[in-house]
Amino acid sequence: MGLEWTDEGVLLSTRAQGESSAVIEVMTRDHGRHLGLVRGGRSRRLAPLLQPGNSLQVTWRARLADQLGVMTVEALTLRAGLLLGDPIGLYGLQHLAALARLLPERVAHAGAHEALTLVLDHLGEPLIVAPLIVRFELELLAELGFGLDLGRCAATGQTHDLAYVSPKSGRAVSRDAGAPYRERLLPLPSFLVAGERQPGSEINFRDVANGLKLTRFFLDRDVLSPRGLSLDQTREGLTGALARAFAQAGLEGLPDPLA
Repeated sequence: MGLEWTDEGVLLSTRAQGESSAVIEVMTRDHGRHLGLVRGGRSRRLAPLLQPGNSLQVTWRARLADQLGVMTVEALTLRAGLLLGDPIGLYGLQHLAALARLLPERVAHAGAHEALTLVLDHLGEPLIVAPLIVRFELELLAELGFGLDLGRCAATGQTHDLAYVSPKSGRAVSRDAGAPYRERLLPLPSFLVAGERQPGSEINFRDVANGLKLTRFFLDRDVLSPRGLSLDQTREGLTGALARAFAQAGLEGLPDPLA
């Protein structure tokens, strides 16, 4: 008697296997990041489905739990064609997939799957997706056990006028409490502070850059460096594409957002 489950997942990567099959990597809702063999995956019928960024319903079957297993797929949301033709979509797909691979295989991370799907659904809308990418990276840090505490000031306990994050503790710091040490603290963008941003107001690129700087610091220190990894290439490509989109919208310009 074999093993079987059905789940929905985002396709992260595909590689050829043999003459006609493919091994796919999907970030599923209830079964985590999972690989499986799709027979005929390089066929005309299936190849368009097996593109990074698409959401699929996958059924996995194997005789033993530690086997690669065989997957069958059905289309849910085919967004890859639109994303791969756009710089933000292209860099975004590469960057998000690399981040998802930081999660262990076959361990459920429903929050990360939900956040990833939300980002992919808005990659064609730069002004909306930019803060969502920052939030996805925060969710990933939390899933990996390095969540930040941005709800109240580490020094005073207050929940308003939060402006900084301590690089040592990962906790928020209020404007007044952090003023004497602001050169040593990380800026906290207003879109991450509850109640700070008014509904309908636009996010400028300075806030986005501060958010990416914040998540980059903790990802590099706590996750990437200990593993000998770097995501600088995809991150810089994505950040540059976002900067150009914000400049075109007149919401601040093109200085290096990671400087």
